Formats: sequence, C-alpha cells, structure tokens
Amino acid sequence: MYQYPLWLPLAVPFILLPNVGYTQGIAQPPLQLAAEYQHQDASLYRVSEKLDGVRAYWDGQQLVSRSGHHFSAPDWFTHDFPNMPLDGELWMGRGQFEAVSAAVRRYQAIDSEWRKIRFMVFDLPASREPFEARLRELKPLITDADSAYLQLVEQRLVTDNAELAALLNQIDAAGGEGLMLRHRQSVYQAGRHQDLLKLKRFQDAEAKVVAHLPGLGKYQGMLGALLVETPDGRRFKLGTGFSDQQRQQPPAIGATVTYRYQGETGQQLPRFASFMRVRNVP
Repeated sequence: MYQYPLWLPLAVPFILLPNVGYTQGIAQPPLQLAAEYQHQDASLYRVSEKLDGVRAYWDGQQLVSRSGHHFSAPDWFTHDFPNMPLDGELWMGRGQFEAVSAAVRRYQAIDSEWRKIRFMVFDLPASREPFEARLRELKPLITDADSAYLQLVEQRLVTDNAELAALLNQIDAAGGEGLMLRHRQSVYQAGRHQDLLKLKRFQDAEAKVVAHLPGLGKYQGMLGALLVETPDGRRFKLGTGFSDQQRQQPPAIGATVTYRYQGETGQQLPRFASFMRVRNVP
C-alpha cells in the first residue's frame, strides 16, 4: 500500500552551525504547502487547528526540517515512531513557538526541553489514497506506536462556512493561530495546492531587518521600531508586538522576521503590521 518517495538520496554533508540542531543535509522533503483560504466550500474539507510549531517530516528513520536538515532529536523521542514517512509539526503548545524553535535548533538536544515537545502528525505522505482514507490509516498507526511523543492532529468536519467561521472564532479566542483545511478527496502532492488551505484572522508575511529605530518615552534607550524590507523591496516600520526583553535585545540587522497585518494600504504597505517572531529555523 505504501510507496516510499524516490526523492530520498544518500545524505550529503553540510556545514555545521554552532547551537543549531541539524547534523547533515538531504534533499528537501516533498511537503504539501498551503494556499490561502478563498471562501471555498468548507464542507468538502477536514479542518484542524493551525499549530504554531516547527514543520517536520519523519522519513521513517529521522526527523527532517522543511529545508532538508536533520533535527538532533534524542533517540528516546523517536524510538517508537513507525518506519514510514509522516508529515507533522513539532509543537509545545499555543504561544510556544520561540521555545520549541530554540529547543529543536540546538546541536546538542536537551532532554528536559524535548520532553515538552510532541510530534503532531497530520498526514501520511507515502500513501496514494485520498485524505479521508489516509486519515483512517493514520489512526491505528499512531495508536499502535504507543509513543508519548507522537500524537494525531484532530481533523474535524464542518457542515458549512458559517460553522467554519465559528470554529475560527473559538480557536482565536483560545490563543490559537488559525485553521488548516484539507480536501477530503485530495491525494498528497508536494508543493502549494488548493487542496490544502490556511485560514487566519490576520495575514502574515516575512521581511528582513534593515535598521533599529530608537524608542521614545517609556522606550527611551530601547528599540522603538524595526525598519524592515520585504522581498520585493518595500520598506516600512514595525513598531508593535515586541516584549520589553525584545526591545532591549532586538532581532539582529539582516535577520528575517515574521509579522502579521490586516490587508494593505493604498501604497501597498501592510496595514496594522505587528511583529510576531524571528524566523530562525531554515
């Protein structure tokens, strides 16, 4: 039933970075990527919470990042994982992105950090069945693994778009990031497809830090705002969303940050842009 992808080549070396939890590089795994929700019929999809963790691919032997690097997960963490590919997210809980990101990037894994992490599984890439069938295959696979660190993401059915909107309100009120929709009859395909959708209250995007702008008033002597530049060359200020600690130790010049916003202005700049986090996982 399962066909292993042909993309898995022999591992090739790459340069080790200090305090980064990757040991060698391989080709990027063929992950399915999400498009934006555009009011499609929600009843055709299974819906799950969008987790604010670190995307990971279990290739049957080790955990691989979206960019194709191996996470230095402790052996006890993956000991009971099945010997077939799984697509999922390394997750510590809502609002814990920075903590899980720091933990999985360490060259030397810290057991106490990894014991807080779960590999939240949402798909079975090697299966050629439609998603509904893949989900039925996943349930006993995760149950039989009997691992405390492996968990199947809940995939709900909704009757219509009104119920979808109500679910988004519920997740948003609980501090969640949004929703993911997987078409019930879709096959797993690498790349970005309308069969996998993301729905969030806010949009988000990435930009590079160009400069630190000084703060005024209560932020005197600290960061006031970041001057950032989008990949297409637009520059704007990010002045909200920072903790006091982040204002005292702001993201480095040249770092890539994720920000959230609500639409664009007439000058095509993000409206109500707010800092979310530093992108520090390849």
